[in-house]
Amino acid sequence: MNKLAKQICTIVLIFTVFGLFNCSIYFLMTRRLSNNFSSANQARMIDVGSYLPFEESSDLPRIETSFSLEGDLPVLDGAAALVPVYAAIIDNVYPEGCVTYEGGSFSDDNYYGENFATDSKMQYRNTVRGYTAVVDGDCDILFCASPSEEQTAYAKKNGVELVYVPVGLEGFVFFVNKNNPVSDLTTAQIRDIYGGEITNWKDVGGIYRPINHVTRLEGSGSQSAMNAFMGGRQIAKNSPLAIVGGSIGFSFRYYMDGIVENSDVKMLSLNGVYPNAENIQNGSYPIIAKFYAIYRADNDNKNIPLLIDWILSDEGQTLIEKTGYVRIGE
Repeated sequence: MNKLAKQICTIVLIFTVFGLFNCSIYFLMTRRLSNNFSSANQARMIDVGSYLPFEESSDLPRIETSFSLEGDLPVLDGAAALVPVYAAIIDNVYPEGCVTYEGGSFSDDNYYGENFATDSKMQYRNTVRGYTAVVDGDCDILFCASPSEEQTAYAKKNGVELVYVPVGLEGFVFFVNKNNPVSDLTTAQIRDIYGGEITNWKDVGGIYRPINHVTRLEGSGSQSAMNAFMGGRQIAKNSPLAIVGGSIGFSFRYYMDGIVENSDVKMLSLNGVYPNAENIQNGSYPIIAKFYAIYRADNDNKNIPLLIDWILSDEGQTLIEKTGYVRIGE
């Protein structure tokens, strides 16, 4: 009987130990991570297949225009956030058949433009490879935000002068998980968060949780914009505890709100102003970025100035608006 009692006590003790261990894991980790705000800030790729010119299923806007191009058609390329812009330009003023694909059709694996044929007038290399392409002469007009220091240096090293023509406006935005109670920050708080001075959400009106400030690929348009916003201030490294905290990320407004459409995140107001098109247009939103049509100064393609003049016209700016961005004018 004593032997049976000892066995029963041993089994009860084992279950008790396992129960206490599981409870400690739950309270120390699982409960914290169940309301983790970080996962929604993971990068998402643009679905280029939704923005193909001359396709009936395309999400590109179409307008009535008196302008069309023929002859030596400029090759257009650009950032992920601006694919709808330059694809819509091609769709509205280029002749059908100028966008071609290796293998004859667009590939679902064409995340970075590998499937566009070499003779296609639309390419997609994104910002980092796009700046190299326009300097090297592999594209005629690049639609991007301002360059990074490295991209400027690459053009200078190759003796290339680039012309930057502002063609639209966009808001540079910060976003958090939709469950994060913080909805508004000041620009000073953002700089302090990324500079490592503010490390917990409780210090900006949130709950007690570490802040995981997310950065992007160096040389990307959004990271270059972030570096400019920091004004030379170094971006700090996250603490090891940030993984159990809540993240904050940055991007351009329409890329977040109109292209990836991630319902798990929300854009923050800055200094009490929400980043909608109206507040970008009237200048009340505090971080407004221009995006550019960029080309080599020595490019003698006569269609380049014609196309850029049209983009800056009322028709072209109407198309910019219909793609979801903000016109450069009044």
